[in-house]
Amino acid sequence: MRAMRDWFRDTTGGLPKTFWYLWTGTLINRLGSFVLVFLAIYLTQERGFSATQAGLVIGLWGVGGAVGTTVGGTLADRWGRRPTLLTAHLGGAVMMLALGFTRELWAVAVGALLLGLFAEAARPAFGAMMIDVVPERDRLRAFSLNYWAINLGFACAAVLAGFAAQASYLLLFVVNASTTVITALIIFGKVRETRTVTVATRSGAAPAGALRAILSDRVYLGFVALNLLGALIFLQHISMLPIAMADSGLSPATYGAVIALNGVLIVVGQLFVPRLIRGRSRSHVLALSSVVVGVGFGLTAFADVAWFYGLTVLIWTIGEMLQSPSNATLIAELSPTELRGRYQGVFSLSWQLAGAIAPVLGGLVREQAGNVALWLGCAAIGAVMAVGHLLSGPARERRALTLRTAGSAPVVTVQSTAPQPAAPQAAEPVATTGK
Repeated sequence: MRAMRDWFRDTTGGLPKTFWYLWTGTLINRLGSFVLVFLAIYLTQERGFSATQAGLVIGLWGVGGAVGTTVGGTLADRWGRRPTLLTAHLGGAVMMLALGFTRELWAVAVGALLLGLFAEAARPAFGAMMIDVVPERDRLRAFSLNYWAINLGFACAAVLAGFAAQASYLLLFVVNASTTVITALIIFGKVRETRTVTVATRSGAAPAGALRAILSDRVYLGFVALNLLGALIFLQHISMLPIAMADSGLSPATYGAVIALNGVLIVVGQLFVPRLIRGRSRSHVLALSSVVVGVGFGLTAFADVAWFYGLTVLIWTIGEMLQSPSNATLIAELSPTELRGRYQGVFSLSWQLAGAIAPVLGGLVREQAGNVALWLGCAAIGAVMAVGHLLSGPARERRALTLRTAGSAPVVTVQSTAPQPAAPQAAEPVATTGK
């Protein structure tokens, strides 16, 4: 019992109060995140769209998200994390309700596009705020705790959504919008602005050459490209997996229960992952996770009953658990202070591009080459990712070390009220554009 108390204290103790407000908002928001999980089933079974049309709608969600993360990252650096989060959450809640009432394909497509834009605009601001408030030494466990909250909410939402969908699909949209508003209220009432700027840019203006700095950062863009490949695999669990399970004669409630295993396993085991991977090569951890994810999705080619689908989910979830905290800490270490929002936005952009491509590509591969080719293709991509992480890992670690040891100009926290006088803080890394 004492050992458990010590582990709990080591895992959760000493984190800033703002982190826990953000953590609470994450949990509440994810508890009501019903729609995207069941969107493919809703579109094909409730609205009568084809698998290709459903993939197109979900793809437009991804297109909107790609725009949203780009705009959100810029606003997080120029306007501030807090106002960006509030605007994105409130806009997302409005569009969630609008999407629930639309019927025609064109209206559903436009609604998904706009919802993706608002929903994903919050992501880079949230990630940047987490890096702002959590010291580097605590980020691995902070990101793991936040990821744990995401999946606790996801596990509960997946099961509840399966039953809610049987009562009314509109209920999914209403609950999802409500929890998004609650999250916005928590941010409004409890979270202050955390953005930091150099003395030279105290007005909040963008650093000169921000876009050029990111586009010339080949190390970071290589990392983002590998994540794009991983996202193309992972997002099949939202688009093609529910359709494959329906073809096997399994109900939406069964899909909800099976996909909830993902959240359950993460809730049970994610908090132990930081100790497991601490001190190990991130490149090796990411390579291993890529192989495991690929194997899990590849085995879906042979699944035809609920327990087998559940087994595949458990396998790729293990890879996800290893990948997420390693990715999060690496992004934080590769992001210069004044460009945190934009770097978060570029990373999130890889997910949104995958969100646009994965359902369309998955639907086409499935219809043209068959179910087996789709899932074995996912396994092959996982193997390519593993090789990529092993080859590019040393360069990433050298870049992270350079940024940790580099000095920067003094910074000042910009609050949501009047500008504060400059005050020196701990040195933060500055981006280098040369390789």
